[in-house]
Amino acid sequence: MAKIGAKGVLVLGGALLGPVALGVLAVGAVGVSPSEVAWAMWSLVSGAEADTSSAIVSDIRLPRVVMAALVGAALALSGAVLQGLFRNPLAEPSLIGASNGATLGAVLFIVFIEGRIHGILPSWTLKFALPTAAFAFALLATRVVMRLASRQGKTSIATLLLTGVALNAWVGALVGLMFYLGTDTQIRAITFWTLGSLSGSGWWNVAILAIFLLFPLFYMPRLSRELNALLLGEAEAAHLGVNVQKLKTKAVAAVALAVGAATAFTGLIGFVGLIVPQMLRLWLGPDHKTLLPAAALYGALFLPLADAAARTLVAPAELPIGVLTSAIGAPVFLLLLQKSQAS
Repeated sequence: MAKIGAKGVLVLGGALLGPVALGVLAVGAVGVSPSEVAWAMWSLVSGAEADTSSAIVSDIRLPRVVMAALVGAALALSGAVLQGLFRNPLAEPSLIGASNGATLGAVLFIVFIEGRIHGILPSWTLKFALPTAAFAFALLATRVVMRLASRQGKTSIATLLLTGVALNAWVGALVGLMFYLGTDTQIRAITFWTLGSLSGSGWWNVAILAIFLLFPLFYMPRLSRELNALLLGEAEAAHLGVNVQKLKTKAVAAVALAVGAATAFTGLIGFVGLIVPQMLRLWLGPDHKTLLPAAALYGALFLPLADAAARTLVAPAELPIGVLTSAIGAPVFLLLLQKSQAS
């Protein structure tokens, strides 16, 4: 991959977006031919009458693919930013508490609130109530981690990392308690949510998620110059004119917004924010000017492909996407770790 150069990697990723999207739209429990996919896309644009295959593509699979691309881009880009901020290629988004905070918010909502608001709120608001609770707890958890890791206006990266680990362990204990307190129905809902899923994707969900992700997806690549300077060390970056504390705050806030929003709509999807930027770092090197947009691009390619596999491997049933990404990511991570130790 390195032989084609950094710009070539970006061009290749952009060129693959269209074919990958069309390919994953064609696969699933109900097979759809490429010509039917093309007709469905034309029906969506032109307003022509849609048949059954077109409805499957335009109303079910297309919003799911767009959702997967948005979430994949957000997780991979967030992982690349945190790896640069921590100066550690093994860093990933869960370290700042956003994804686990979202998990806690969703689980508490399922156990204590969901059953009590039926018949009180309008039915159309119920589908957004759980993501709202998850997103709010994601931001709250990140705020707690930042607050505990800061002293006298300065944030220690090592303390931030350890605080995130401690918070994640505490959240895990609370989620375990909710499994004990919940009913059978609630336990199934919690299990489904914590394993990650894109099955509930619809155009309204996609639109709301896109609004939340618009800022962090465009903002995080703008941190590339400061992250490149940080590679030299915090003192050296400060001498180069980088406000290191401000950079930490901006980076963590942007990652919390992106990861919190993504997790709020799809549940826990692991390893995307670790494996995608790590592989790109091996191919492209540490220059964040290229690495950050490449991470977003290839994250948007990876997750729709993984979701297509989740929809087809055990069809007509469906694997949780979080299970599949972990099954792929864990051995890849071990191989990368062995390679880095050998070099």
